[in-house]
Amino acid sequence: MKYKITISFLLLFLVMHHAKSQRVEQSIPEKTRILFLFDASGSMLAPWGNELRIDAAKRVLTDLVDSLKVNDKIELALRAYGHLTPSKEQNCEDTRLEIPFSPNNNDQIINRLKYIYPKGTTPIAYSLEQASKDFPRDNSYRNIIIIITDGIESCDGDPCAVSLELQKKDIFLRPFVIGLGMEQEFAAEFDCMGEYYNAKNISAFQSVLNGILSQSLSKTTASVELLDQNGRPVETDVNVSFINSFTGISEFDFIHFRDKNGKPDTVEVDPVLSYDVVVNTIPPVVKRNVYLKGGTHNVINIKSPQGELKISQENTSEYDKDVQVLVKLSNQPEIINTQPIRASEKYLIGKYDLEILTLPKIKFNNVEIKQGITKNIDIPAPGRINISYGSKGIGSLYSIDEEGRQTWIKKLDLNGSNLSFGIQPGTYKYVYRSERAMGSKYTQIKEFKVNSGQTLNIKIY
Repeated sequence: MKYKITISFLLLFLVMHHAKSQRVEQSIPEKTRILFLFDASGSMLAPWGNELRIDAAKRVLTDLVDSLKVNDKIELALRAYGHLTPSKEQNCEDTRLEIPFSPNNNDQIINRLKYIYPKGTTPIAYSLEQASKDFPRDNSYRNIIIIITDGIESCDGDPCAVSLELQKKDIFLRPFVIGLGMEQEFAAEFDCMGEYYNAKNISAFQSVLNGILSQSLSKTTASVELLDQNGRPVETDVNVSFINSFTGISEFDFIHFRDKNGKPDTVEVDPVLSYDVVVNTIPPVVKRNVYLKGGTHNVINIKSPQGELKISQENTSEYDKDVQVLVKLSNQPEIINTQPIRASEKYLIGKYDLEILTLPKIKFNNVEIKQGITKNIDIPAPGRINISYGSKGIGSLYSIDEEGRQTWIKKLDLNGSNLSFGIQPGTYKYVYRSERAMGSKYTQIKEFKVNSGQTLNIKIY
């Protein structure tokens, strides 16, 4: 009986451990907070269709807020600007949170909209700064801001800089900006703030608002197809990062996975943002400004064909530390990876320059990595040199090539009583002068040869 109980507890522990290891670590909050930042500056009194711009905006926004009553996963708030003081006063702090976030406050927002009347200027940057205080700090909510305006910043503020800074602080996601009947040339003023929509007429305004809600609130998924050079979806087991293309901050990181049928897994991502999708191969592949369609499944195809590189060497223990290989793209100065010797590493197909940090260094240029193939490079096993000397001194070690030309490779640290290190097979010479020698003419020079696996004892007097 005791044996059975022990087995039962063990099985329970394994099941719980497996369940914990399968926990979803990255998810999108189920609840959303939406702040409407509403322009009530004097220009909103301009005609728009058969009514004033302010009346059309209120009416459309009222209908939208009313329709959201049935959604218990949304909280709303209303902030207005340009409605407190006349424009002649140029009040660049003319903004107020009219209705704060709370459950079921839709009617409060609708009623408050009735009493907002255009008066003043357009302090968009300052209003955005103040809006950052409107969102309660709660990680169980996503924070979205929708800016409804008919004009650009008029208070010398920098809405783009403010928006970027607040997004970096994770105050809210990339804002939606709706321009009401604005000229197309003003689009550049808002593109740097967030996602800009130009509503040319009232019907377009309604459509844009509904589209933003659909994009923001509908469940959205994506899968990344890593393609080989022939466009076949076969690559996998690579870290894929979804980088916020506006802030440069990573929003999601996944290790790419394919099931037994070769299908990539599906992940939930936030469609409010645009992404630079980075496939962290060596070197990485980046697909920039990827926009996802909300409420549906998105397939992102990225070519990332890979092969492998393996550098082999026997007797690496002759070196005092692990030998590393510096890898660069051919004819490029930047080191893109440091690979341990005797290890295998995947690289994008292409040509690479290798610098193997043996003594002396070994270089291979234009090494070609082909798709699905392991490129093997075997280098000779090292030997070892033991140097003993009778007095301290100054010395250097040179390699001698087949044509007799020398290359300096190492300063000899002759401050103890002996010196020992691993070295590649080849022809060498040392140049040495004792600290007691009374001139350069007493410099000693000796040439010698090292074979793989050989230990060579050298005495310097």
